[in-house]
Amino acid sequence: MAKIPVKKTATKKASSTKKAAPKKAAAKKVVKKPLTEKEELQKEANRIANTENKKKVSSGAKRPKKTSTKAQTTSLLDAIVEGMQEKKAKNITVIDLSDLENRVADYFVICDADSTTHVNAIADTLEESVIKKTGEKPYHSEGHQNAEWILVDYVNIVAHVFMRETREFYNIEGLWADGKITTIAD
Repeated sequence: MAKIPVKKTATKKASSTKKAAPKKAAAKKVVKKPLTEKEELQKEANRIANTENKKKVSSGAKRPKKTSTKAQTTSLLDAIVEGMQEKKAKNITVIDLSDLENRVADYFVICDADSTTHVNAIADTLEESVIKKTGEKPYHSEGHQNAEWILVDYVNIVAHVFMRETREFYNIEGLWADGKITTIAD
């Protein structure tokens, strides 16, 4: 009978210079406590704030802080009114909101016109007048396409140029009647 060769398998011995691999720690199971109503509201508020911050960063537009002095505000207000008067705006009204707690701006300047062409002309001249006299550009302007209500936002002063019927319908003066209302003579 022939001998069948037997293969010997080599076994590696752990060398003393190598360290043995550490054992993986067992994963800990984390049990979350239910949030209180206050914690849930705070979490939701943080989520909304983060979403809004991401939108601001993605659009690149940030609303500037209201850091103007009283003199700057007065010169801006005068330039807005002069721009409205230059194109014969009607029923110019200034509402001083600076003493109100929950205001969106320090002043509203409101006027009206008879046609959409007149509304556009007033808004355009208003912006040009402000740039010439103060060097400020509006933070935001909207409503030029429809031209029934054009809003020009200078952060601490917001100018509203309305069609007469639209102004009567929205009654901004009535909504902000807590402010000091001043009517400018035509």
